[in-house]
Amino acid sequence: MTARELDSAGITDPALRAAYAHCRRLNARHGKTYFLATRLLPVERRPAVHALYGFARWADDIVDDLDSTATAAERAAALRLLQLDLESGLRAGTSADPVVAALADTAARYAIEPRLFTDFMASIRLDLEVTEYARYEDLRRYMHGSAAVIGLQMLPVLGTVVPREEAAPHAAALGVAFQLTNFLRDVGEDLDRGRVYLPVELLAAHGVDRALLRWSRDSGRRDRRITAALRDAAALTRGVYREAAGGLPLLDPVSRPCIRTAFVLYGAILDAIADDGFAVLHRRAVVPRRRRAVVACDGLARLTLARLRAPSAGGAATGSPGAAPPRLGFRPSRARGREPWKETV
Repeated sequence: MTARELDSAGITDPALRAAYAHCRRLNARHGKTYFLATRLLPVERRPAVHALYGFARWADDIVDDLDSTATAAERAAALRLLQLDLESGLRAGTSADPVVAALADTAARYAIEPRLFTDFMASIRLDLEVTEYARYEDLRRYMHGSAAVIGLQMLPVLGTVVPREEAAPHAAALGVAFQLTNFLRDVGEDLDRGRVYLPVELLAAHGVDRALLRWSRDSGRRDRRITAALRDAAALTRGVYREAAGGLPLLDPVSRPCIRTAFVLYGAILDAIADDGFAVLHRRAVVPRRRRAVVACDGLARLTLARLRAPSAGGAATGSPGAAPPRLGFRPSRARGREPWKETV
């Protein structure tokens, strides 16, 4: 399947093919829900998504890998090196690092705004410095770089049936919804990293603080105040999903089944959390395999229908990359797209 994806995308250089294949493995290993949804994209667009996800995962692991023995100073140094590699790779269109090489090639092929990668790295660096956010507004500023920009990076790959700026706020909101879902699912793991992403004011409204979370995590005991706070966080997240939902019809029809599948599966994580009694401090909520299979089959059916209708659609979608996207190159002087508000991913 990898060779078919690369051939369809017109990626012929052996080193570059190996770089994309590396990113695809990262996606398959770490982003199971995202990887499943990506398989519903037209085959020629999948390598770009693997590159975008692979880079995001690579950077995130530098600061978040619980198995790593690296100190905070060593993690900061690794991020600085990655930033330099990124900047150099975006300028040159290639890099000795396979993840950066695939990202740089994708960014050039789809003319993805370089500022989106700069904003992402800025938020990743905050994870080495900031351990909590007082208000939801503060968290949203962090999530612009850590999640919203992922949705904006994806738009040129997905294609739209309207001007891209019209779909951008919805794409950014979907990134935020995904990340808020991850924050809620991973409260316990993030606490072990020394971080609490749920806003202090949301927790405090229910009499919850970091010490109470730590007590619950360590003792394995539940507290109704924590459950109430997590229920509020889930409701807030569902509101962001509603913001994002309006963007699905704006995408290229052949891209919609992929994003709809991710939308439904990530939303199902919230359902799994609720069904488990919001016990996220003690165990990770998991969407049942049967549910995942049903959603994936529905996505496949929708994709088949979209492909059948495509010849009569009257032309390509606005911003659609087509069967073999050309190398467009970077345009550093290009006007910046408007910034909506991450995620997530």
